[in-house]
Amino acid sequence: MSAKTEQFDGSSAAKKLSIEPGVYLFRDGKGKLLYVGKARNLRKRVSSYFDRKHEDLRLARMVRQIRKIDTHLTRTEGEALLLENEWIKSLKPRFNIKLRDDKSYPWIHLASEHDFPRAHFHRGARDQGGDYFGPYPNAGATRETLKIIHRVFKLRMCQDSIFEHRSRPCLQYQIKRCTAPCVDYISKQHYAEDVAHAELLLSGRSSKVRELLMSKMRKASEQLEFEQAAILRDQLKTLTQVHAQQFVTAEGGDMDYIALAETQAVVVVQIMTVRDGRNLGSKTYRPDNTANTGAGDIMEAVLGQYYHVRIPPRAIILSHLPKDADMWHAVLSERAKRKVKLISKPRGDRLQWLKQVIRNAEQSIQANLAEQASVTARLESLGKTLGLDEPPQRIECFDISHTSGERTVGSCVVYDHTGINNSQYRRFNIKDITAGDDYAAMRQVLLRRYKRQQEEGAQLPDLIVVDGGLGQVQQALEVLTELELQHLLVMGVAKGRTRRSGYERWVMPPPQPEIKPQPASMAAHLIQQIRDEAHRFAITGHRQRRSKARTTSALQDIPGIGPKRRRELLQHFGGLQGLRQAGVEEVMQVPGISAELAERIVGAIR
Repeated sequence: MSAKTEQFDGSSAAKKLSIEPGVYLFRDGKGKLLYVGKARNLRKRVSSYFDRKHEDLRLARMVRQIRKIDTHLTRTEGEALLLENEWIKSLKPRFNIKLRDDKSYPWIHLASEHDFPRAHFHRGARDQGGDYFGPYPNAGATRETLKIIHRVFKLRMCQDSIFEHRSRPCLQYQIKRCTAPCVDYISKQHYAEDVAHAELLLSGRSSKVRELLMSKMRKASEQLEFEQAAILRDQLKTLTQVHAQQFVTAEGGDMDYIALAETQAVVVVQIMTVRDGRNLGSKTYRPDNTANTGAGDIMEAVLGQYYHVRIPPRAIILSHLPKDADMWHAVLSERAKRKVKLISKPRGDRLQWLKQVIRNAEQSIQANLAEQASVTARLESLGKTLGLDEPPQRIECFDISHTSGERTVGSCVVYDHTGINNSQYRRFNIKDITAGDDYAAMRQVLLRRYKRQQEEGAQLPDLIVVDGGLGQVQQALEVLTELELQHLLVMGVAKGRTRRSGYERWVMPPPQPEIKPQPASMAAHLIQQIRDEAHRFAITGHRQRRSKARTTSALQDIPGIGPKRRRELLQHFGGLQGLRQAGVEEVMQVPGISAELAERIVGAIR
């Protein structure tokens, strides 16, 4: 259902809504999503936005922009709650409370469709098939868990391209971190058993793993398979040692500690994760849009968004209960397929751990306030140096990276009133230009960036910084003129005569003169930090793209060439370089290669 009028009358539109539970979406005149909410009674909840004057400036500003109301009915309020948080995560409405997360969550990926699955660190879209375990609170906890998997079960960690071409075990086998499935030192059956045990451990069922290992060890001993029994004994011993080293609470178990701290309109949420008695680490979040919002409402948003991609543990220890705790008990229990307890008044060890998490949240707030003061001072210094009436609140900086024109990548980094905002970083793979043409690369990056920003109605920067001199600035000016964005301020950062860091020249659009800031000024430090971050982000992307191109075998995309034939071809010619120099007749000498296939191979690799 939707409601929209020329002069939007929210009260009249709300009266036409259903009294059933559901989710409501507020949109502006262009159809852009402003807010997503859930309600037990849609008509009553939506009417509350228009029946009174809002003292909260954020809500008042949102209500003034509403021009359309969409609703989606659900069977229960709990179902509406799950749908609300799913849409907040995927649609990112402007005025909702959102957990700010700098990076995508880290996972452990097991490519279970492979005969010998690889266990490895994964960040990003989960679209590669296989099983994903997590997400973990941070990269350190993920790698520590992987280390345990490799120590106990010795699953391989090498990439498929390396695994398929090995003729002898690597160093990981020598240091007893891998069972060398690449050279058939372990059978598929025994490797599959190790994978199954690893999956149980990653699912938090280490006691079940110990029981299985103990049972199999006894069975192997009874059947006089002493070598296999010894392997199982070593796994059991290592698992016991690791678990003893990382046991942090007397009761063990799975639980999350979530603490909320607030001061001077700054809100910080600290979450500590304990699984099977092991402290996997903690993560700090700074939710957006929390001004004049109660702790219960904030905790409600945190629970919904945090457990949107996670299975809740059996116990969640909270510094503040969500507004409707009973409903959250039911919703989280349904998500976990078992009972989940929300505990706000713990005792004993749990209370001490919660106090520690609260202290960490409070300490994070103090650090955040100091950082915010520094950001504000830097932006004000930059505004004065550039002669602006007001300091810029959003800066976007661009850089280009390549090696002799190969695999060119452009980067865009964002700095706003909160500091570095790496959730809005973007990379651009440059194509269809002359290799090494930095001007054309910069033009393509800027055109793609701001054409999309215009189409999506996204926030535009107050200042655009390009790494380079007048040529790069001219490219930026041409693009902005083409897109009718010539009102945006542009500057280039060129190396000074000595090429020393801190002595850069700020190249302004003609006829404005260049600016040479004092090396010790806060404005110079700010631009240097942003420029260096853009350079780091660009060169990292370029190296990843170049590495991917060089580690992908040219034979992989040829129909009729599988892992076995690839291995035989490379071994016969001593590598890809030797194969490239071979003719069709020479390639035909490799067993299993027909004349037609040899022609296809020679044509593809040349």
